[in-house]
Amino acid sequence: MDARFDFLGNPVTAKLMKHLASAGKVVAESTLPAATQQLVALRASQINGCAVCTDMHTKDAAHAGETSLRLNLVATWREAKVFTDAERAALDLAEQGTRIADAAGGVPDEVWAGAAQHYDEDQLAALVSLIALINAANRINVINRQPAGDYRPGQWG
Repeated sequence: MDARFDFLGNPVTAKLMKHLASAGKVVAESTLPAATQQLVALRASQINGCAVCTDMHTKDAAHAGETSLRLNLVATWREAKVFTDAERAALDLAEQGTRIADAAGGVPDEVWAGAAQHYDEDQLAALVSLIALINAANRINVINRQPAGDYRPGQWG
């Protein structure tokens, strides 16, 4: 499969991606645990069917020391015993935030309260921002049919 066009070769979209990367750096430098960031980005990417982001976040997480067991169970995190309560709350918020169109009324209060039990305000801000950013990246890549499989850990910074 080939991408519909060279996304990074286009000046408009290359500039957009530069700004998205800058926003992502703010999240990456936050106190939200790095492992949680990777799990959330991976889960949203799975839900959205974004192959290139799923490839990237799986490889980056593994490179950072995440276990294959946990990576393999992200899609079934509700039934898996390998995630902390805080990670479960973040994954729940990520799923609800990614599936906004599926739920009238948006993210349920109990999902927000679950996340707020484990994360301070700055971490919640980073988590919400990450969910928004990964969903934007997923949509860009899915619309463009960006192929996956050749990503190298750390390739994009």
